Amino acid sequence: MNYLYKITTAAVVFGMAATGAQAADFNMRFHTQVKSPHPYNDIAEHFKKEVEAKSGGRIAVKLFPAASLGKDPAVLGEMGLGTIDFMVSSTNNAVKSAPEYGVFSLPYLFGSFDGLMKAVGPGSPVVKYYRKVYADRKLGLKLLALGGSGTRNMSNSKKPVMKLADIKGFKMRTPPSPVIAETWKTLGTLPVTIAWPELYAGIQTGVAEALESSIPGYLGSKLYEVAPYLALTAHTIQVNHFSMSERSWNKLPADLQALVQQAAIDATAVGVEKAKGYDANLVETLKTKHGVTVTEPDKSEFMAVLKPVQDKFAKEKGLTEVLEMIRANQ
Repeated sequence: MNYLYKITTAAVVFGMAATGAQAADFNMRFHTQVKSPHPYNDIAEHFKKEVEAKSGGRIAVKLFPAASLGKDPAVLGEMGLGTIDFMVSSTNNAVKSAPEYGVFSLPYLFGSFDGLMKAVGPGSPVVKYYRKVYADRKLGLKLLALGGSGTRNMSNSKKPVMKLADIKGFKMRTPPSPVIAETWKTLGTLPVTIAWPELYAGIQTGVAEALESSIPGYLGSKLYEVAPYLALTAHTIQVNHFSMSERSWNKLPADLQALVQQAAIDATAVGVEKAKGYDANLVETLKTKHGVTVTEPDKSEFMAVLKPVQDKFAKEKGLTEVLEMIRANQ
C-alpha cells in the first residue's frame, strides 16, 4: 500500500508539474550567442523575469545562451519563420540581413554610452529608421530596441600593443562586417573572418593572431587563454539589437504586445548599465585572476588614421542619412 501510495503521489505531482509547464498561452524561445557574464544574457534574463511576472504566466520564455540554437545568421532566418521568438545580439552579426547596420561598426562613432543612448534610444529617429529597414527588406522581424553593450577592444596572441605600429601585419579576426574589415585593414592588419563560436580554435591554431571584441565576450569565451594581450583601444561602443519574430509578435494580443515592447526597452536599459560596470571590473579580473597583460595605447593615433573611414564608408554604402541622424542626436 505504501508503495502504491508513493507511485500515485508521484504521478499526481508529475502531472501537476507537466500541467504547470504547459499552462502558458505562449511558450517562447530566446537566443543569445554568448556565454555569461555578458550584457546580452543579462538583458535576456531581465526580460524573461519581467514578461513572465507581468503577464501572469501567460507568456513563458526559455533562454538559450551560448549559440545553443545556432549562430546568429541562421537564427535570424529561423526567426523569420517564427521557430525562434527573440534574440539580442550585436548589429555586426546582422549586417548580411540588414546591411544598414554596418554604420554602427564605424570606429569612434559614439563618444560615450550616454551619447549612444540619446541617438538610438526608444522613439528615436534611428530606431524608426531601422524598423523601416526591417519592413522594407521583409526580414520577418520586429525591432524592439537598440542598446549598447560595452566597448570593443583589441586583444592578440603575440605581444603587448602600445602604439599603432605594433599591430601591423597581424592576422586580425573581424566579424562579417565590411566596415570593421575596412577599419582594421586601414590600421595595417590582415582581416580574416571566423565565426565567434570557432574563434578560440582559430586563435589557438594561428588562423588568426588578433581579435576585436567586447570585454565580457573576451572573458566569457575564455579568449584570454589564447590571446593574453589586451589593448584598451575602445574603438567602438558596441550597438546591440533586440529583435522579435514578426510572426510571434502577430500572434500576441495587443496587451501582451505592449508588455513585450516595454519589457524589451526596460531590459535594454538594464543591459546598458551592466555594460558600463562590466568593462572596468572585468579588466581588473582579467589582470589579477587570469594574468592578462593590459595596455592603453594612445587612441588619438588610431583616430587620426580612421577619421576618413566614417564619411567614405557612409557615402559608398548609401548610409550618409543615418550617419548624420546619429551625429545630430548625440
